[in-house]
Amino acid sequence: MASLITLVRNKFLEAIRSVNPPGRWKILVVDEFSQKLLGAVLKQFDILEENVTLIESISSNREPQPDFEAMYLLMPTTQNVNRIIRDFTNHKQYAAAHLFFMEGLPEPLFERLTSSPAEPHLQALKEVFLNFHAIEAQTFSLQEPSYFFSMYSPPRTEAAYKLARLRLEEDLRFTAKAISNVCIALNEFPYIRYYMPSGHLPLGPLKPVAQNRPPPPPEGASRWRTNLARGAEARAYESVETDFLAKVLAFMVQNNLEDHKKLNPDFGKPDASRPRATLIVTDRSMDMIAPLLHEFTYQAMANDLLPIENGTKYSYKFQSSLGAYEDKVATLSDLDSVWTAVRHLHMRETIDKLMADFNKFLEENAVFKGEGAANLNDMKEMLANLPQFQEQREKFSLHLSMAQDCMAMFEKEKLSDLASVEQCCATGLNAEGKSPKGLVEEMVPLLDSREVINMNKVRIIALYIQYRDGVPDEDRRRLYQHARLPLAEQDAVNALVHFGVRLTRGPNDKDTKKRIKQKPSGDEYELSRFKPALKSVLEDQIGDKLDSTMFPYVREAPSSMPLSPRSPPPQTTSLRSQKPAWHRAPKAATVADNRQRLIVFVAGGVTYSEMREVYQLSSSLQKDIYIGSTHVITPKGFIDDLKVLELGGAGSKAIPNGLREMRGEPKSMQDLYDNKYYTPDAAPPPRQQPPLKNLAPPRRVEPVAPIQPSPTNSFQGSVNSMTPSGRDKDEKKKKRGFFHFG
Repeated sequence: MASLITLVRNKFLEAIRSVNPPGRWKILVVDEFSQKLLGAVLKQFDILEENVTLIESISSNREPQPDFEAMYLLMPTTQNVNRIIRDFTNHKQYAAAHLFFMEGLPEPLFERLTSSPAEPHLQALKEVFLNFHAIEAQTFSLQEPSYFFSMYSPPRTEAAYKLARLRLEEDLRFTAKAISNVCIALNEFPYIRYYMPSGHLPLGPLKPVAQNRPPPPPEGASRWRTNLARGAEARAYESVETDFLAKVLAFMVQNNLEDHKKLNPDFGKPDASRPRATLIVTDRSMDMIAPLLHEFTYQAMANDLLPIENGTKYSYKFQSSLGAYEDKVATLSDLDSVWTAVRHLHMRETIDKLMADFNKFLEENAVFKGEGAANLNDMKEMLANLPQFQEQREKFSLHLSMAQDCMAMFEKEKLSDLASVEQCCATGLNAEGKSPKGLVEEMVPLLDSREVINMNKVRIIALYIQYRDGVPDEDRRRLYQHARLPLAEQDAVNALVHFGVRLTRGPNDKDTKKRIKQKPSGDEYELSRFKPALKSVLEDQIGDKLDSTMFPYVREAPSSMPLSPRSPPPQTTSLRSQKPAWHRAPKAATVADNRQRLIVFVAGGVTYSEMREVYQLSSSLQKDIYIGSTHVITPKGFIDDLKVLELGGAGSKAIPNGLREMRGEPKSMQDLYDNKYYTPDAAPPPRQQPPLKNLAPPRRVEPVAPIQPSPTNSFQGSVNSMTPSGRDKDEKKKKRGFFHFG
């Protein structure tokens, strides 16, 4: 299947290669935000290999280069358009300009460019729609953890709901743009479904209150039985009760894609070899168990227990060939083949594979002596004696260190006992598949123990409350008392109510939440029996069994078409039964690039366990599944955010000062982009004073050094054609005339 990283990388390369000046060499001009997106998939060396002689920041003080043509890769902001115009007003910054915008350029800015002094120098204008972060082969992110608070933080007063909703809608418009960009990059115009919970009303700023309701219908309107007969007033008044987060977002994405289709008729045209994709929009409230549970697959466990920065940077001790230890900072990315091979395996399987691969490496490189490594300590000692294989030594040493640290934390924090209780709460069953008995008796000693950290106590209590679908207030108070939780940790548990979780339950209360049932997959590890709800949703979608009341379609549903008529039939074997084959190369029949695509977006944060399920289901069900979110969450980060949810994020890592204030009317999309992607221009260089007599002449001032893209992963793959977005016929004529397209 197509890797998102490879897809984005190739589209950037195609854009760069499409600029071919007569003099061969060109200059690349970027802004701060496009530079980050470009640098995430291309190294500086890769860019300079494409006849790029210099990379410059558009906000810096640049020396004129009238002998070179320039390729601008920028965000579509008023500020950047003004900078382009300034480059060709009263002087000639470059010989010509080729403009590439990360998203669609609004018509007013297009008109501004074409009527400016820069117009004679503009050779091309294209929109690449790559404004999203491809963080893994099948995962994308907005990298906007602050959106968690705009989505779920409750307004302090009823009067604050209106402004809070406006702020949320602004953030959702950015989110919808990013999701639309992914669909456009994949050339998919998908069916769109969204999560519609039945156990609670809309959450956060979308909660129905008088401030965000239309006027009530006239008296007597409710006597009409049909929705149509009751009138528009009644429908509008009640519509806010179904304005769930995923629904609002899904409709925004649908409108974006329809607008793009009008301007680009070829977008998303049916492919005879690939069935039409489906996009499922859901949010964090669908599964509040997955972010709290201890997971024991390698990537999820490491990000839970180890100090890994943003899921990619890990500091560890590396033993050199001289036996000395030195500090290393490793990057966990798709470029690391060892990481991608083991990240979704259970920790036990990860350790077995690391040792098997290490012993195989010794054999293949003629350094195998004796019986090889039998355990992690053997492997550690042998690594120190392989100085001639520096790259392999570093990879194995990194993952050996991470695996050892994870297992040390597993023992230190008594995770075996904790996870046993967690699994019973999460699944509602014990290891024998029966309703758990004596769960409180197992849980209370863990809460009383001073060896169990507060973070883990919060996780147990939060899971237990969800298992019981609420507990009496007195029981919850006793749980806090046993755990000796300070108020901040209690706030974290209490904040579950803002995700539709019932905290308090009376003796006669019935279950409120329509749960997404788990399907037993058989042969699981005892401490890894729970599977995220997203797994069942994806399986039901692919099997054409997904509940249409819980996941309705935005527009049409593919009811008249047989499901996936040309896609290979799903495999019937379980994920666990495929374990022995993880090391085998894929069969030729499974790598055809025509499988049906499924895109899922989790607003409010996605877990590593949900990311894992996407990879495994792609393999077992023969679909290309991609997952995205506002950000990736870990249990610790999630609980820290819950602590300050009612404070609007004040004190959080994402927004220490809390949510931004809203004043006045909602801003236009262009105003929002101009604010979000604003960067100050560099201060002008100081004016040089004329030299005094008898003094040496001043030294020549060197040009300001350009901003260089941060070196990150490079990937190879099939080149995907980049289709520049078009406009209507008149606009195309304007572009041909103004930009000399011929």
